[in-house]
Amino acid sequence: MDPFKNWQEWHKNIDTFLGDGFLSSFENILQYNHFPLVNVFKTENEIMVIANIPGLNDINSVDVYIDYQSLELKGDINLRYKGYNLVQDELFNGHFERSIELPYPVKDDRIDATYQNGLLIIHLHRLIPDDMRRQKISIKKIEE
Repeated sequence: MDPFKNWQEWHKNIDTFLGDGFLSSFENILQYNHFPLVNVFKTENEIMVIANIPGLNDINSVDVYIDYQSLELKGDINLRYKGYNLVQDELFNGHFERSIELPYPVKDDRIDATYQNGLLIIHLHRLIPDDMRRQKISIKKIEE
């Protein structure tokens, strides 16, 4: 039994009964909350976030925001082609927003972001508050 084939049959029957594209609106809502898919890696002082964003034609169509311990990705993917009608719609297309909670607070001045082969790679560094850093304490001599 192929579960994917069963899903396709079920999807086809729903479309026949309720009209073409009925389920697509729900699928877009579900995709909206989970696009782009991300992996988050960490060391003691660094975080690397890899976001899967295929079809990004212009890196200026995606924005990356950092706020203490949260990373936000916003952008637009346009996979429509002039002169062609969409027959099967499985790839994400349209506006996306995704917020990722990071394992610890990060610096907002040491961020590197690159895009290659459909992957957005964001490299972040841990924020170490001044009061947590090792400090030398001066010793005062008290005369008797």
